[in-house]
Amino acid sequence: MTGATGEIGRRVVARLVEAGTPVRAMSRRPEEAARLLPDGVNVVPGDLAEPASLRGVLEGVERLYLFPVAATAKEVVGMAVAAGVRRIVTLSSGAVEGGYDTDFHLPVEQAVEASGVEWTHVRPGEFMLNKLWLWGPSIRAEGVVRDPFPEASWCPVHEDDIADVATAALLEDGHAGRAYMLNGPEFLSHRQQVALLDEALGGGARFEQVTPERARAIYRAQGGFAAANADFLLGFETYSGAEAEPDDRAEIDLSAAGPLPTAREVTGRPARTFAQWARDHAADFRRS
Repeated sequence: MTGATGEIGRRVVARLVEAGTPVRAMSRRPEEAARLLPDGVNVVPGDLAEPASLRGVLEGVERLYLFPVAATAKEVVGMAVAAGVRRIVTLSSGAVEGGYDTDFHLPVEQAVEASGVEWTHVRPGEFMLNKLWLWGPSIRAEGVVRDPFPEASWCPVHEDDIADVATAALLEDGHAGRAYMLNGPEFLSHRQQVALLDEALGGGARFEQVTPERARAIYRAQGGFAAANADFLLGFETYSGAEAEPDDRAEIDLSAAGPLPTAREVTGRPARTFAQWARDHAADFRRS
């Protein structure tokens, strides 16, 4: 397991342990990883950005969950195959599907496909978790979400659905050569998402429309994920990082595209809803 302490990786680790599968988890901070991961996981030091640190780590490994690091993907995959890995599951992105992601996740997919081993790509769209990282600070502090696009709609996916699909691809046969696009089961506007959070919290989340410039200032002040992604999420730059035209800063509603693939196609279970996610994370949005 690479990326073992990430939001998806640690959920996959937990599922593998529950299934009785021996797990070796690689981390740049092994002491921290040992505290976060279940008992019995073999935690080892290593860094995908430094392939030399993987020497010995991959010995005896049959199946690899690969976190995307494009710069070293070809070398890391080559080391894995040489060590005896025969199945690789990549955490990729739904942006590959639309041709938007050519520099970040696509090179990892290409390296895996060229390796000659079994591969499966897990391509989630927007994470529901994004809303915790974007809106959590202002909800906790003031009970408000300030956003410029109240009717912008998409179908974000629950992190547990992503982990379920990745785990199935690692443990089960029948997924080789597949790329699974994952979305949530329903299109929801930003205003509707805030309303569901308000319901899960029993009150305490209201929507306030602001300009894109004001929202960008808020996100940049928050730091972390919000600051790093403010320009892209608010229409100031394209996926590739190029400057976007002012006319592109508008609400996007893709619900007319119809139902998009969810985890149900892989797991056979209904995909988790945003309302369920809001309940799952209600404590994360409440003021401390």
